Parts: sequence; structure tokens; C-alpha cells
Amino acid sequence: MGRYRLWLAAALSFVVLEGCASVPLTGRRQMNLIPSSQMSAMGAGNYRQVMESSKLSGDRDKVEMIRRVGGKISAAAEKFLKENGRSEDLKYYSWEYNLIDDDETVNAWAMPGGKIAFYTGILKLATTEDEIAVIMGHEVGHVIANHGNERMSQMMLVQFGSIALNKMLEAKPEETKNIFLTAFGMSAQIGVLLPYSRKHEYEADWIGLKLMHDAEYDPYAAVEFWNKMIKLSSGSPPEFLSTHPSSSNRVEKMKQNIRKLQ
Repeated sequence: MGRYRLWLAAALSFVVLEGCASVPLTGRRQMNLIPSSQMSAMGAGNYRQVMESSKLSGDRDKVEMIRRVGGKISAAAEKFLKENGRSEDLKYYSWEYNLIDDDETVNAWAMPGGKIAFYTGILKLATTEDEIAVIMGHEVGHVIANHGNERMSQMMLVQFGSIALNKMLEAKPEETKNIFLTAFGMSAQIGVLLPYSRKHEYEADWIGLKLMHDAEYDPYAAVEFWNKMIKLSSGSPPEFLSTHPSSSNRVEKMKQNIRKLQ
């Protein structure tokens, strides 16, 4: 058991040393265990599968607007990275923006590598280019902050910890083992994975506001957009059990960050 603990400590030390990176703009240290080239390839593959199985919008004006805003925001992102000594990151991005024809889905998302999808349902709320830039900035923020890599790395570490705990408890009675493993799973979910998801959302908001500002969109559109979202979020779970911050907290943080930009 002693040797196993030493091996586990050595392995975790290697992971911490090898996977350490930082988030653009915020400077927060993060752990990215997967090569960026592999993340981009996985993102492109998953994105292609979704596009092939989805009905893409035939509304030329809306599609062109999504791509126009996406082009401006991603250009601002690349300029920001170059100016901050991260030109090397640009080789992992191949930007693409598509609009999926689904009026019931109020959502947008991004894959690692810069593959971004909007659903027509969210355009009921984002009715101006500035409001579309709010969403686009947020999604591009996730991409350049490498949140996908960090999230997968966290899941890998939690899985690794679960295996290690199971090994350490193998001599214990089955009931005792189940209690410990259940407690570990709950603490990992509530104490690690969900808070980090909320941290990612705040970071993507902040980076998105910066990119909007640099692309000459109005950052205050973010406040207007999220006030609309608040009206849709009644009945949502408590913030500490949600992967997203509460909308009211989010809006207040955005106002603070907009003042920083000014």
C-alpha cells in the first residue's frame, strides 16, 4: 500500500508539471493534459458528425450574419493572442460557423479548434448583430481559453482518482468500499467539476466582452441579452448545483467587466 501511494503521488506530480498552462486574459493556471492538435482533430470530427446529422438553415441573410460576426470576433481573438505572445496557438484553430435550423433549441456551442454552431432558436433572443456578438464572443472565448481540454483533463483526473481509491480500498468490506466511492463521486461532482464549469462560463463571458470591444461591437448588448435570458431561467437549479452561473450573478459580473474595458 505504501509503494502504491508513492507511485500515485509521483504520477500526479508528473501530470501537474507536464499539463500546466494559463488562460488568455485572466492568466489563471489550468491543467491541459491532451495535446492541442488532438483536441482540434477531435473537435473537427465531432463537429462534422453533428453538421451531417442536422438540418442547416437555408436563410441566407441569417447564415451570412452569423459568419460575418464570427469572422470579426475570431479575427479579434487572433489579434489578441498575437499581441500577447501566443501566436503559436493559432495553428490549432480552423474557424467555422454554421446555423442549425431548430427553432426549439435556444443554444450555441463551440468545439475545440474553432468549430461553432448556432441554433435558429437562439436568434429569437439575439436579434441584433451586437447580441449575436455576445454569444459568438462567449463561444470563441471558450475556444481560446482551452476549456474543452481542461474539462476533459479534469474528468481524466477524477477517473484516475476513483481507480486509485478503489485500489486502496480493495481489502475493505464491500459496503465500506461503496460508501467511500459514492462520497468521492459526489464530492468530485459538486466540489470540483461543477465549480470549474461555472468558472469557465465567467471566463468565457469576460474574454467574449473583450473580443466584442476589440471587434467594435457594443459590450452593453451582453447585459441586454442576459436580461432576456433571466426571463427564461425560472425554475433553474441552485447555482452551486449548476454548470452555469445564475443569470443575475452573471449580469453583475458583466457590468463590472464592461467598466474595466472602459
